[in-house]
Amino acid sequence: MLEPLLGNSVVEKILFYLLVYENGYIRGIANTFGINVNGIAQQLKRLEDGGVVVSQSKGKIRLYTFNPRYPFLPELKNLLQRAMDVLPDEEVDKYYMMRTRPRRKGKPS
Repeated sequence: MLEPLLGNSVVEKILFYLLVYENGYIRGIANTFGINVNGIAQQLKRLEDGGVVVSQSKGKIRLYTFNPRYPFLPELKNLLQRAMDVLPDEEVDKYYMMRTRPRRKGKPS
């Protein structure tokens, strides 16, 4: 959808992921889309170098999120949201639905 504008589909997926989940780490994003970890890491570095995303270490992982100081952040988020609104429902359901853990069922008394 936005691949011609953003340069490649991996960047598009990363930005959609951050729009929906607000933050993410390399392996988690890679596992979601079945993409090589190195490909995700390379594009996140490019986005971070460009000021679009920022990262911070949380224990052993590096967590990425949109840079709140990026001057075009509101416009970028609006563009991503509009693009997401026209994604096929199957793709939205597969990758961008908020995941919640199922509740544990207690032992019957």
